Amino acid sequence: MLGYFGVMIFMAGEGLELNWLPEYLQQSGHMTQAQTGLIYTIYGLMVAISSWFSGVLAEIYGVRRVMFIGLILFYVGSFFFLTFGMPTHNLYWIIPTYAIRGLAYPLFAYGFLVWVAYEAPAEKLGSAVGIFWFMYSGGVAVIGTGYSNVMLNYYHISHLHVLWTALIFVTVGAVVALALSGGDKNSDNKKTEKASFSYLLNGLTILTKKPKVAMGGIVRMINTSAAYGFPVFIPALLIAEHYDKDVWLSVVTWLWMVNVIFNLLWGIIGDKLGWRNVVMWFGCVGCAITTFLFYYAIEAHASVLTITLIASVYGCFLAAFVPLSAIMPMLAPKDKGAAMSILNFGAGMSYFFGYFIVTLFIASVGNAGVIYIYTALYIVAACLMIFVNVGQPTSDSVEHEVGVAVKEAL
Repeated sequence: MLGYFGVMIFMAGEGLELNWLPEYLQQSGHMTQAQTGLIYTIYGLMVAISSWFSGVLAEIYGVRRVMFIGLILFYVGSFFFLTFGMPTHNLYWIIPTYAIRGLAYPLFAYGFLVWVAYEAPAEKLGSAVGIFWFMYSGGVAVIGTGYSNVMLNYYHISHLHVLWTALIFVTVGAVVALALSGGDKNSDNKKTEKASFSYLLNGLTILTKKPKVAMGGIVRMINTSAAYGFPVFIPALLIAEHYDKDVWLSVVTWLWMVNVIFNLLWGIIGDKLGWRNVVMWFGCVGCAITTFLFYYAIEAHASVLTITLIASVYGCFLAAFVPLSAIMPMLAPKDKGAAMSILNFGAGMSYFFGYFIVTLFIASVGNAGVIYIYTALYIVAACLMIFVNVGQPTSDSVEHEVGVAVKEAL
């Protein structure tokens, strides 16, 4: 259980700037939406690459070693980003140093997720990964965002100093996860050099051998792409529509708080209603509807309460993709690490894809056009899920209590 808490604390440090850095760079650094979109597009590409390697490297070298590498990369990227990038607002410093940080957290967090996929009982896997995403999102979206909101708006600490404190979070989280969690139980499966290269290739060839794994990866990529793209242009849209400057942080805090709660619940619900049903109907279709409504509520000058409620429902449906983490290893039971690498790659590509859509289309199709693209992608994901069917294990005792899920997952 301590490993889960370690991931949560680590991700709190990783997510401090998630919802305010693009707006800060545009206002204080005098950057355009396209420039901030470029920063996050490259960052997202690094996240995607690291996410893919997280699974296969965890298989080859063991989870703990991969998580430790992620920690070191976070230290290195943060030092140069905060020393030379943020103070100067120089794009040529910000892009490469922030990109290094993009390599860091997938190795730490998704490496741990591979361990969960191996150690959790098959019939409880939906609940186990639900707990992981509950902790993951709780760190990024609730603790990280909430802490930033308090430090910036109530204690008026500078943005740069807030980012320096991220090192405290990641250090504490790493100590908890690496030193106090359970052993590296799949480390006895470490490969020889020849087998390691073969396993790396298997992380790619599984896409052709198991097409459903590829479909699952695409669905995961679409999952949070809109959520990651929103901070690039929604804050400016809210200000243009004469909402207060602090409305965005309030709205997005509620979005992710609801998301965190339902990350846990959808995993349990998926064990009962069926993993694919939850992802397809609640995740894909639900997000398509609420993405559309979220934008037009702002355009219609709806009350802040209405916008917050819609964003919260979107956060609820966003969490309904959680059972994908249970589906993927079941699609390739003999290659769970490779399958999880594709899932992790999809999660990383979600960063890249979400920002890339804004960077590529915001100038030509405007805010509404970007929203239409995100909405259409969720419909595409729903269509793909029709084909991602898997035989879902059941438990004889059918005990789906959260406490039981935690106990059996560990």
